[in-house]
Amino acid sequence: MSHGTFVLIPGAGGSAWYWHLVVPRLEQCGHEVIPVPLPAADDTAGLPEYAAAVVRAIGTREPRRVVLVAQSLAGFTAPLVCQQLPVALLVLVNAMIPNPGETPGAWWSNTQHGAAKRQQNRRDGRADDAPFDPVIDFFHDVPQSVIDEAWAKGEPRQSSTVFASPCTFERWPPVPTRVLTGRDDRFFPADFQRRVAHERLGIWPDDMPGGHLVALSQPVELASRLQSYAAM
Repeated sequence: MSHGTFVLIPGAGGSAWYWHLVVPRLEQCGHEVIPVPLPAADDTAGLPEYAAAVVRAIGTREPRRVVLVAQSLAGFTAPLVCQQLPVALLVLVNAMIPNPGETPGAWWSNTQHGAAKRQQNRRDGRADDAPFDPVIDFFHDVPQSVIDEAWAKGEPRQSSTVFASPCTFERWPPVPTRVLTGRDDRFFPADFQRRVAHERLGIWPDDMPGGHLVALSQPVELASRLQSYAAM
């Protein structure tokens, strides 16, 4: 695909700002880029409403020219979009990969995330059950200027409703799918991501430098990887 459309879905909090450093780098290569805000603060919105927001953003564009990119929690939205639109490619970035009918709330125990996170905490010299810390777990490799901008914006609200919303697909959509893992991710450790991707999709992920928020910490590298996937 020479010049297509990248549709970028953010993770928890649903803020399209997450992609703001990647967007211009893809646009410089001649692509149209659509970062999609999700109704994350809406207590009536579950996965169907998240998927509907993405489908609306794609609109009348030719889906076979769309590269859909899903970060973290957006891994649950992506297959519902792909059920409705035959996109050219799906790229899962540090993503939660659902099983058919699974809820985001059940995913954590179903994947044994807790054990993987405790091992990661030990590797980082922290207590096994150290509480979540956004600076340590998310922003540890993000430039300070970007952290300051994120803090100034404030933490986006994430309703708990979506975590009880089942991902209603029967089998993974027949869309070419790539999995991209930040090898320095402390929240979803890379070895954990590799296991889940292989168990659930039969895919071994590609890896790249960066933690959980690679669009903020490694935007040049991430844009390059996405561009290379689209060119295949």
